[in-house]
Amino acid sequence: MRLIDISLPITSRLPRWPGDPPVQMETFLDFPDDGVRASSLSFSLHTGTHVDAPLHHLPGGGDVESLDLASLIGPATVIDVGEVKCVTPEVLESHLGGANPSRLLVKTLNSPGWSSATEFNPDFVALTRDAAKWAVERGIRLVGIDYLSVQSYHDGDPDVHVILLEAGVVILEGLDLSGVVAARPYELLCLPLRIRGAEGGPCRAVLREIP
Repeated sequence: MRLIDISLPITSRLPRWPGDPPVQMETFLDFPDDGVRASSLSFSLHTGTHVDAPLHHLPGGGDVESLDLASLIGPATVIDVGEVKCVTPEVLESHLGGANPSRLLVKTLNSPGWSSATEFNPDFVALTRDAAKWAVERGIRLVGIDYLSVQSYHDGDPDVHVILLEAGVVILEGLDLSGVVAARPYELLCLPLRIRGAEGGPCRAVLREIP
């Protein structure tokens, strides 16, 4: 059984969404004086690999604690969309055909950049509004992508998020799919921190190769 870690390490050099606070880890107890090491950690809930809960864009929506864990664990389909600049319904259709995966992870031009990136890239590849509608119509329960948002930085509204979240689709962002071969059978294991009242949460996301 091979496990592939598709989550990003949280460091102070990790690119972050413009306006988000930086990652700050502070050691407040340490060797040798205290006989133990203990640290505090501060960062946006949308840092690195994370999920978006409905509350992120829907007033009164459910928080991260309310997410259905069954959507976060189970068979997943990874598609590699190559060098496209945006993910449209036509792109999804061409890679999935008549398949209706419960969990869809989209590998794009974003993934190779994680190995050296320290600055935010505003031109990352993301889903279009119509692609979000397509995913909802197909009954997809989770959509993951390999940058900090499933939606383009240049969009003037949050429609992509709203379309997915209103339909109960879990959004998984900030994946590193550079080491993942598409079109193989995988099981996704992804559990966000249980933070009551939070609109999102960091998570460790892993793919298990299914023989």
